[in-house]
Amino acid sequence: MTAPDGKRRAPRPVSELRDVYDFLEEVRLRPGMYAVHSSVMHLHSILLGFDLAVEMHGAAGATLFDDDGAFREWLRHQINGQYGSLIWGYAIELEAKDRGVPAMDLFFELLDRFRAETAR
Repeated sequence: MTAPDGKRRAPRPVSELRDVYDFLEEVRLRPGMYAVHSSVMHLHSILLGFDLAVEMHGAAGATLFDDDGAFREWLRHQINGQYGSLIWGYAIELEAKDRGVPAMDLFFELLDRFRAETAR
């Protein structure tokens, strides 16, 4: 991720991350480090694990990225329901293929829109 001055910011240590969105900003900075071949399916698995840990440990916070979560529900309306029955990671990979764009780029485009719309 490039800062306004044109420089790429340094990665942050995990101990400085506050929530799943902070983690996703680190993934955006270096997607290949977190997801094999920058695969959205691998990122999907990581986020499912995060949601499972939140649920198991009773930590405060919504499980946004599980397969019944807010992100998947929102996503179904963004890609015309075409892949509505699929897990969101695979749906994004198929949609990216249809659009001819990298899947990870599409994920972050959609994530940014999701955050903007759900923050209102």
